[in-house]
Amino acid sequence: MITVTIADDQAMVRAGIAAVLDAEPDLSVVGQAADGEAAVEQVTSLAPDVAVVDIRMPRLDGIAATVRITVSAPATRVLVLTTFGLDEYVFAALRAGASGFLLKDAEPERVIDAVRVVAAGNALLDPGVTRVLVDHYAATPVPRKDTRTAALTPRETQVLILVARGGSNAEIAAALAISPATVKDHVAVILGKLGVRDRLQATIAAYETGLIRPGTR
Repeated sequence: MITVTIADDQAMVRAGIAAVLDAEPDLSVVGQAADGEAAVEQVTSLAPDVAVVDIRMPRLDGIAATVRITVSAPATRVLVLTTFGLDEYVFAALRAGASGFLLKDAEPERVIDAVRVVAAGNALLDPGVTRVLVDHYAATPVPRKDTRTAALTPRETQVLILVARGGSNAEIAAALAISPATVKDHVAVILGKLGVRDRLQATIAAYETGLIRPGTR
């Protein structure tokens, strides 16, 4: 059973999301919060698998709440669900450690799938958010002194580039003629060396360090 807490300052929104998720046999909403402070307290005490967090909330906004959740409850994955698709919210949420970013106008099935995806340890971005990221990095000068990827071996660098291009373990294994299990091991080492928690954060690092640029192959 995947346990979930929901933080949103609108009671009707919280109730609606909870109803959608609770209707699924493998999902259980164990807590609801009306502000960021309460969200952090709930996650700390309940340790849910996933925290669905809105951006704009009283007392503590969703970005600050995400930062505190990822520090105090690292096993809990954060899915940011918001009406705001503005660049500053996207980048702030991802840098804060969110594992997913989904707009509130997404279909209920998409929200359900997003919770399952991040609970499984994977990352998820709304397609519109992905376009924002690519456009941002396409317009960003290549950094000169960012050495986060310097510790990677040539093979790990190959794997990270393919991860950043959206490759699954099976696809990366086929491209490099190695086993999916070996790819999984490489990814785990890469995450450790970069000091990030998932493939999404590793992808961001690959773009920010200039290891991969939009449009390159």
